Parts: sequence; C-alpha cells; structure tokens
Amino acid sequence: MGSRHRYAGLLGVALGRLAGRFRRGEGKQLAVSVLGVAIAIMVMVTVGGVALGLASQSAIQGDDVDYWIVPEDRTASSIAVSVDGPQLGGTHDVTARLNRNPQVEYATPVLLRVVQLRAPASDTSEFVLVAGVIPDGGDREVLGVSTAALTPGDPYYANGTYDGEWTGEVVASGPAAELLALEGGDPLATPRQGSNRSLHVENVSTGSYNTGAGPLPIVVVHQSELQAITGATAGDPADQILVSTTSAGVRSELEALYPQSSVITKSGFAEQSVSTSSLPVAVALTAVLTAVVVGTLFVATMMGLELHADRRRLAVLAAIGYRTRSQAFLVVAETFILTLCGTVVGIALGVGGIAATNALATRYLGVQSVAVFDPILVGAAGAVAVLIAAAASIYPVWLTRRTDVLEVLG
Repeated sequence: MGSRHRYAGLLGVALGRLAGRFRRGEGKQLAVSVLGVAIAIMVMVTVGGVALGLASQSAIQGDDVDYWIVPEDRTASSIAVSVDGPQLGGTHDVTARLNRNPQVEYATPVLLRVVQLRAPASDTSEFVLVAGVIPDGGDREVLGVSTAALTPGDPYYANGTYDGEWTGEVVASGPAAELLALEGGDPLATPRQGSNRSLHVENVSTGSYNTGAGPLPIVVVHQSELQAITGATAGDPADQILVSTTSAGVRSELEALYPQSSVITKSGFAEQSVSTSSLPVAVALTAVLTAVVVGTLFVATMMGLELHADRRRLAVLAAIGYRTRSQAFLVVAETFILTLCGTVVGIALGVGGIAATNALATRYLGVQSVAVFDPILVGAAGAVAVLIAAAASIYPVWLTRRTDVLEVLG
C-alpha cells in the first residue's frame, strides 16, 4: 500500500513539474514532443484508415449504393477495365429481371472490348476501349462516359435474335474524340473486325475515365451491337453487370444471380474486396512502424534536451532524498504523459486527415471513400503510444542515472 501511495505521489509530482514548466514559459521542447507524437499518430490513423478502407466491405452507406456483379475469378482492382477472362452469360435477361425490381434504380451489363476504330473524316485509325451497355435514356455514366445520347434499350438484340434495328450509335469520351479527331455525326468503321455495320458518333461526352497512366480513350455503344461487331453473340456475354440502387438490401439477391460470381460495391475503393491481398496489411504495418520510429525519435530527443536543461532540479530532488529509482519513475511518467497528450491530439488530427483524404479522392479520383474510421484505430493509436513512450523513456532514464549531484550543485 505504501508503495502504491508513493508512486501515486510521484505521478502527481510529474504532472506538477510539467505544468510548472509550461506556466513558466519553459515548455517549448515539451510542446515539440507533443507535436511530434501528434504528427506520428495522425499519419498512422490516416494511413490506417486507408488500410481499413482497402480491406473493408462493410462501408455500404449513403443514398446511392452501386454494385458490380463480376465473375468470381475477377479481382476488385481489375473490374473497371478488365477485357479478358471469365464472363457472365444471359445478361440481357438478368438485367431485365433486375430492372423490374422496384429497389433497383438502374441495371446494365457492361461488355468491354479493345477495338480498332477508323475515322474516315480524319483518316485516323486507333485502338480504343469500347463498352457495350443497355442505356435507359437517363443521364447515366459508364466509365465516366454519359449514355444519355444512346437510344434507350438495346433494339438490335431483339429477344436474342440479333436482327432488330441497328442504331450504330457511338458516344465517345473526350480523350477518344481527341485521339480520333471526332465530332458529332462523324462516321466510324471497324476495319479489323470484318464487319460492314456502320457506326456514327452520336455525341462526344465531356467525361473520361482516368488511370495512373492518364485518361483512357473510351467509346460506349449498345451491348448487342458490340457483341455483333466482335463476334460474341453466343451466350449473351458481358464482363460485369452494373447495378444502381438506393437500398443495400438487394445485395443478397445480386449474390444469388450467378453461382460463381462476386458482388463488389462500386462507390469507392473502400468497398472493393481486396481483403485477400497483402496490400492492406503492408500499409498498416508501414503506418505503425513510421509512427513508432518518428514518435520515439521526437520524444527521446526532446526529453533528453529537456532533462539536460533541467538537470539542476533533478539534482535537487536527489539531494533531498529522492532515490534514483524515483527519479527514473518521474522521467518515465513525464514521457508517458506527454505521449498521451500527443496521442489525443494525433487521433483528432487523424480523423481530420481521413476526411481530407476522402475529400481529395472524391475531387481528383472520382471515388467516394478511400479511407474509413473505425474505433480500432483508437486502440491501435493507444498501443503505439505505449510503444513510443516505452522506447523513448530509455534515453532520458539513462541520462537521469548519469546525473552527478555534486557536480551539478557544486
């Protein structure tokens, strides 16, 4: 009991010493310690939020929840522009069934193919990414390209006979129009596909789909017409089905449509299933190691400088009977208190960092949720703070033990 009271008293002395230094205007180095820990924890919380976002599938919130239905072997990182691999079949019938669901705002298959297009008006021929969809007449976007200019439905499909009205309508993205020097009404040909079907530019969309290498040249057409051009009418294939809905409750229905498929939310990276990847773990470990190293270096260095400036007071404590162990406890307690203060500030800054990250991602990348906040980040910050304080205490304690009372007071 006596030992417990003694350490409680020493903790009070540590708090009093820190408060006294700030009141006397001598706490600049201590403030730097708090700032260093706060920055380290802020980085850890922000990057940890990104890691949780990468690994999470539970952030389905908001008024507009979109899903991709993709073959099981597809990865979340490749669904947007994947043009090879397993496909879904019978997609016109499945899409029609989904569009009859009152909870589904809009559904369309998306068939993706790289096709060579030639623009006779400019005598230009280039390979572009062609997306085949079933428009509904609304101002929908697929890969950043509006489908509003396309005739609603898919007339050429004609219930699977592929002998309906051929529209030949093409909506080109800005990069595709620039690449082929296209304008509204320009004809297009497909020289490598062996098709004599005519195409024409119905509209040039201002939108685009950006990758790390820049915007992709994309054109959007009716799905059945792309199937016919590329010889892919058998089985009515598509690479994925896009579903726009105001209810997250339809997910179970979507998962039951195909026995070997995955349902991945489209509203942001946070909803993409990459939990089987080592990327989230690597990001999280990097954040923790960075926080521990940066925080430890800041606190240990600043506390060492502070103790060097305050060695006379430590010598006085030794002279009035404070044993070396008690002095070491004081130093450790002060280190933990400063680290705790920095952690609280860092968590608050980290929450702001997550919000800022999502805002920047929405503005510049077009995704809604890159990072998510979870209470587990608070626990992780606390654990990292303990590691920082424990590691940073070693150097100040060593300096305390080396303090020569007679030399300092003499």
